[in-house]
Amino acid sequence: MANPIEIRTAPHLKRPQGVEDIMRNVVYALVPVAVFSVWQFGISALALILTTTIVAMLTERLFSRLAGRGNTLGDWSVVITGMLLALTLPPGFPLWMAAVAAFIGVALGKALFGGLGFNVMNPALVGRAFVQAAFPVAITTWTPAFAPGRFTEFIPSTLAVPFMKPDSVASWVEALNIDGFTGATPLAMQKFQHITASTNDLLFGNVIGSTGETSAALILLGGLYLAFRRMLDWRIPVGVFAGAALVATPLWLLNAELYPSPLFVALSGGLMLGAWFMASDMIASPVTPWGAFVYGALIGVLTVVIRLFGGLPEGVMYAILLANAASPLIASWTQPRVYGESKGQEGGA
Repeated sequence: MANPIEIRTAPHLKRPQGVEDIMRNVVYALVPVAVFSVWQFGISALALILTTTIVAMLTERLFSRLAGRGNTLGDWSVVITGMLLALTLPPGFPLWMAAVAAFIGVALGKALFGGLGFNVMNPALVGRAFVQAAFPVAITTWTPAFAPGRFTEFIPSTLAVPFMKPDSVASWVEALNIDGFTGATPLAMQKFQHITASTNDLLFGNVIGSTGETSAALILLGGLYLAFRRMLDWRIPVGVFAGAALVATPLWLLNAELYPSPLFVALSGGLMLGAWFMASDMIASPVTPWGAFVYGALIGVLTVVIRLFGGLPEGVMYAILLANAASPLIASWTQPRVYGESKGQEGGA
């Protein structure tokens, strides 16, 4: 009698890429964004990126040892957490606050749930959400781009002593004789003054904002690199931009002086960075094809609603965290029907 056919569950074909390969390539995609941020904001941006990355790695190692696991630094995931966290913070953010954000992000956003593969929310955004609540003034204090002397001296607030009021950024800007600096990001200018930055400025980083969100072109190139290498689900960023356009377009057509264009919405603030590098977190996003698109669209819709109708100019962080929480439900609703199963049937035939 011939041996019976053994049928196993999918996937039947395996790709040679491992977690380490994917995470390392995400770091590669983020490097141009990080380098540009240092060129734009100087040694303060470099110190910020190094601080969050090193503290995130040390926190990961600490909790891995406490949990009795081996060294998990080799999977590169915590490096991504540290880099992304820095890129979402203001370039002059005090380093001690950045260290707190990195510790909280890894400890509460990742280690608490069991480490890589078990976190339910993006750890970098968990850390940022904590410092946004704890240090609201520091996280909304912006500094000019391409300031003279940025490679020889720190932004005054960078080296602020813990729990002490840092030196005024306004007095520092005045001492540098920088004319026309208002301290408002493109999103704040549009929301409160209805002044829209040019597309070229948003694409090529001639604006102020968080450390790594200013150059939409570099972020897009990094995201496309990962998408073409199939290291992220392209449906998620496509869903984000589609959801944002779905809300922004009719409002813009209704009143272009009050509401921004869909292109401005896509290129400004943290939407580009969030869509390609944070919403696409493989652990905190759905794995079903339709689920990925719905999840992304939810982020886009929530971002625009918060931006236009909420009290804050930006809403990407909250939109992604809320979508992370809804991810299991979205995945459950969008599960494809098993082959041979009738509609509404729970089990196989």
